[in-house]
Amino acid sequence: MTNPAKILLVDDDPDFVEATKIVLESVPYEVAVAYDGDEALRRVKDVDPDLIILDIIMPEQHGFKVCEALKSDPELSEIPVIMLTSLSQRMGETAFSLSDGMMLEADDYVDKPVTPGELLRRVQKLLGQGPE
Repeated sequence: MTNPAKILLVDDDPDFVEATKIVLESVPYEVAVAYDGDEALRRVKDVDPDLIILDIIMPEQHGFKVCEALKSDPELSEIPVIMLTSLSQRMGETAFSLSDGMMLEADDYVDKPVTPGELLRRVQKLLGQGPE
């Protein structure tokens, strides 16, 4: 039996993290958690994830900065990144735009709220486990 894929889940909302972790662990994936961008960048080398789910709007470093750091590091640039965002609902409150994200090399974008089924489908696709 192969080991479950490792996912680093990065979001500053503890309720969202807990709910999403339960969904991912049901598959089962091994889930590590970081609650801000700085922690994510520290943990990524320890965790060695197969995939990163990254919130955009967070304290310290926002998701765009974290994604940029990951994609510019040769050791980490191959890890698929799903950007998770409530940006479209919060456009007036934030200085970020979706075009900022599209310039980065994130592998997918998911709007919050996302259904468990949709999230799992996108995760499986990026891990090469689901239908294309």
